[in-house]
Amino acid sequence: MPLIHIADMLNHAYENHYAVAAFDVVSLDFISGVMAAAEEKHAPVIISLAESHFEHFDFELLMAAVVRSAERSTIPVAIHLDHGESLESAVRAVNLGCTGIMVDASNQPLDENIAKTRAVVDMAHACGIPVEGELGYVPGVEGEDAERHPGDVQYTTVEEARRYIDETGADFLAVSIGTVHGRMKGEPKLDIERLARINDALKLPLVIHGGTGLREDQYRSLIDNGVTKINYYTALADAAGQRIKANVESETNCSYTSHTHGVAEAVQHEAERCIDIWGSSGRADAMLASCRPWLAVEHVIFFNTEKLNTAATEDMMNEGRKVIGSIPGVQRVFTGHAVDEDSSYRHCWVVRFSARAVIDSYRDHPAHQDFADNRFRPYAGSRLSIDFEECNVEK
Repeated sequence: MPLIHIADMLNHAYENHYAVAAFDVVSLDFISGVMAAAEEKHAPVIISLAESHFEHFDFELLMAAVVRSAERSTIPVAIHLDHGESLESAVRAVNLGCTGIMVDASNQPLDENIAKTRAVVDMAHACGIPVEGELGYVPGVEGEDAERHPGDVQYTTVEEARRYIDETGADFLAVSIGTVHGRMKGEPKLDIERLARINDALKLPLVIHGGTGLREDQYRSLIDNGVTKINYYTALADAAGQRIKANVESETNCSYTSHTHGVAEAVQHEAERCIDIWGSSGRADAMLASCRPWLAVEHVIFFNTEKLNTAATEDMMNEGRKVIGSIPGVQRVFTGHAVDEDSSYRHCWVVRFSARAVIDSYRDHPAHQDFADNRFRPYAGSRLSIDFEECNVEK
């Protein structure tokens, strides 16, 4: 089943009063557990990769596994960069396959937060990708993620939320109303009245970071007041860690596979619990019926060169792979030569765009224009260019 637009996914949840789980993953066991839970519950799911976790895995390699897991799923999936720290990391995430971007400048003054978010929005929207911003500050208390979010809570205000959305163009807003990153200490106290006012003012999908440790009635109150995406990691990590601890205590031999046995199932069990509580169980078919599939585009150019020998042609194509591969929305650049020496065209480019919107943004990007005008077109005498959209084929 193809990926679907995360904007459609969250708007469907907003209109139908439930929340989609955004589970942060840090390994293949986490991916397997989360996807198994979503399949078992026939629920949509967002697979998130947090930049704050990149020290634990190779982002490029784990992204490849996430993309493949989504491609072979039977339920709607979106892939999200969580807590992106810069425009550069957002571009990298888009080019590796993320279909949603979260930019986190919430620890900066409002004007700087707006400016940083606006830059990411401009880039991502040119690629057809929605952006989640954060206003207010969700601190850490204890647990694996706490140290990455130091400081005191700063609550989101209605007035700043209006200005932030108006000036950034962000599609979703992560708000601070009393949750924390990591584990709660004591009884959680949420400012639901504040959340209700923000929801009334913005009328767009809201996001909660620090979803671990709340009561079921609190989750329901969040969803009743506009929350459609709940980020969740700490309890998954705790479940995985507890399973490893139990394995270590029961095993006499020191084996990696014996120590990690059952971690995916522990993650799955906790993820299923969340999916049930947040009301997304059984929503897959309805969402697929009303949401656009996320389809890649292959930009194909067949060409012959004039005034260039074989070595110069290779140099031009090698340079092009580097230049074009850095443009937002370009996921892959293939250059090739015809196997059949009698072929009408001797060379080709195959450039994978993340979505149809990239056709225009790529064409107008200064790096592409400079390369095309000065290094490619003067020597590509005869050429043929066609854009192919991926077929929406059910798995």
